Amino acid sequence: MKADARRELFARLAELNPKPTTELDYSTPFELLVAVMLSAQATDIGVNKATRKLFPVANTPEAMLALGVETLKKYIASIGLLNTKASNVIATCRILVEQHGGLVPQSRVALEALPGVGRKTANVVLNTAFGEPTIAVDTHIFRVANRTGLAPGKTVRTVEDKLMKAVPAEYRSDAHHWLILHGRYVCKARKPDCPNCVIRDLCAYKKKTGLSQ
Repeated sequence: MKADARRELFARLAELNPKPTTELDYSTPFELLVAVMLSAQATDIGVNKATRKLFPVANTPEAMLALGVETLKKYIASIGLLNTKASNVIATCRILVEQHGGLVPQSRVALEALPGVGRKTANVVLNTAFGEPTIAVDTHIFRVANRTGLAPGKTVRTVEDKLMKAVPAEYRSDAHHWLILHGRYVCKARKPDCPNCVIRDLCAYKKKTGLSQ
């Protein structure tokens, strides 16, 4: 996709949604970190349902650590990968308390050193909690980047690197949210809603639905 088309693509997404944000419920960087850790192979709706009960009880590393793994499991029992997530959250809380003064570090290296926190989770926290222009490539963004021709690649990291170069600087801070929401609600996996897509004429996808080819 050429530079002028990329700029137009984000201009349209920005006009449609000027202030995009995550659909995960959170009020602090720590709550966001936990919510993102719990969201692996789970829906935001499911995570929010669990954290609405969890966060009023424990929304700091100290309070979460005091709960312990077994009690935490009771709050997140409806979420997949229960045992691993509970163990990782508690282990992460221990590191936050012992090494970071109970605060979520604003450093990729420090974030990725936390149990259960990979590059994607770190990117979400850096972008959403701290306003850094990172792009966390999940399945939705990977699909949109490849379908549209915006930043095609065979691996998540390749797509991320290409997006960081392809997205105009003024749109980079919000690009993650625009692309994930577009993939979640319009450019869906099984049947993209091409007729109602605001960037359909810019998109390179050859199998557009409901449109004459």
